Amino acid sequence: MCFSQLDTIALVIPTLGQWTGGCAVFGLGVMFAAPRLTILRSARSFSTHGVGTLAVIGSGQMGTGIGIVAAARAQTTVIFVDKFSEGLERSEKFVQDWAKKEVSKGRLSDDEGGALVKRMSWATFDQLGVVGNADFIVEAVNEEFEVKKSVFQALGAHAKDSAILASNTSSISITKIAAEAPHPENVIGMHFMNPVPVMKGVEVIRGLATSEDTKQRTLLLCEAMGKTPTFCDKDMPGFVVNRILMPYINEAFFVLQEGIASAEEIDSGMKLGTNVPMGPLTLADFIGLDTCLGIMRVLHDEFCDSKYRPSPLLQQYVTAGWLGKKTGRGVFLYR
Repeated sequence: MCFSQLDTIALVIPTLGQWTGGCAVFGLGVMFAAPRLTILRSARSFSTHGVGTLAVIGSGQMGTGIGIVAAARAQTTVIFVDKFSEGLERSEKFVQDWAKKEVSKGRLSDDEGGALVKRMSWATFDQLGVVGNADFIVEAVNEEFEVKKSVFQALGAHAKDSAILASNTSSISITKIAAEAPHPENVIGMHFMNPVPVMKGVEVIRGLATSEDTKQRTLLLCEAMGKTPTFCDKDMPGFVVNRILMPYINEAFFVLQEGIASAEEIDSGMKLGTNVPMGPLTLADFIGLDTCLGIMRVLHDEFCDSKYRPSPLLQQYVTAGWLGKKTGRGVFLYR
């Protein structure tokens, strides 16, 4: 399966590791009209964006996607770091298979595909010192503050003082994360959309201490990676995309819970009535119901507003282990 192939909805990427990353959004347009990843035609050099080496902490579906785009579009060297060696092995295999697919489709030559893979390396978390020369480090671990906190505290002992530390969080405060780093002015939010090589959007979030230089360097890297950033000048929970999207999904669960309509009717009504390609409950299944619930809990806890109260039905599904497509069952069955 190739990230850049837009054949079917099956573009949802299976989890590659246990540090799966913090992005909640699966592109609504992926089924129909997302752009292909153009590899070398618009590649940017180090002199354009100033990032020679990029490290990604977490080699799950998000981290691997971020690394692929950084290497393919921005022409950076990429270092993947993960706590789990099994996740690193799956990530490496995925990158190799992805490069072979690009070569088979004529989007890369044999030499270019080989060079792309050679620009990437994989290391376990106990080898974190390998990030010492990285100009830019993206954290893409689980959407849990305590996990991210431990990563940023560890990076403080290994990252160079000038390195930018970006979090791929989809809802957690950048200011709160930056407080765990020795140089909070170098910390910024960089929330990629899933699947990363297909979706052009990325949210860039300034924390309270984020410097203007950090912002500008991050925007240059976004451009080099072929992304169109939405800049959030104020650090508020959920930022833009999930602040709007997650309550929409949560309300669909309330409608289902109250028996107003079946899951099929809810999705059909929203598709036909608002011209979206995927209904809210199917979208939730593809994102992961645990991810949706986690973000709703962040919104509810941070805003202390009952409008963000997670649907009890959504909570039940997560408790039951019905997490969506990745487990074979969510609102709908996937067999």
